[in-house]
Amino acid sequence: MTDSGWLQAYLLVGALLFVCGALCMATKRNAIGILMGVELVLNGATVNFVAFASFNPAFQIEGQIFALFVIVLAAAEAAVALAIVLNFYNNHTTVDVDTAEELKG
Repeated sequence: MTDSGWLQAYLLVGALLFVCGALCMATKRNAIGILMGVELVLNGATVNFVAFASFNPAFQIEGQIFALFVIVLAAAEAAVALAIVLNFYNNHTTVDVDTAEELKG
């Protein structure tokens, strides 16, 4: 397989992860499922950054640095969101996002 064929394969995997994450965020009703969708979207973006960094010498270090930033962002997002979900569960004994009416402005 040529370099462009490998790049297309990586981009296809990244796009598939992104679409699965977007569908998961749109269809899940509980907070844990939505968080899993956000993580899939971020992982799809990271796969694309690493793929472009591997096959484009001008983008090599920038793509890897962006991927590291996305990984750090995903870890911070997971920690904060999980704390919010656990606090919500302690108050309402459910993680269904439809019952979060008191959070509306």
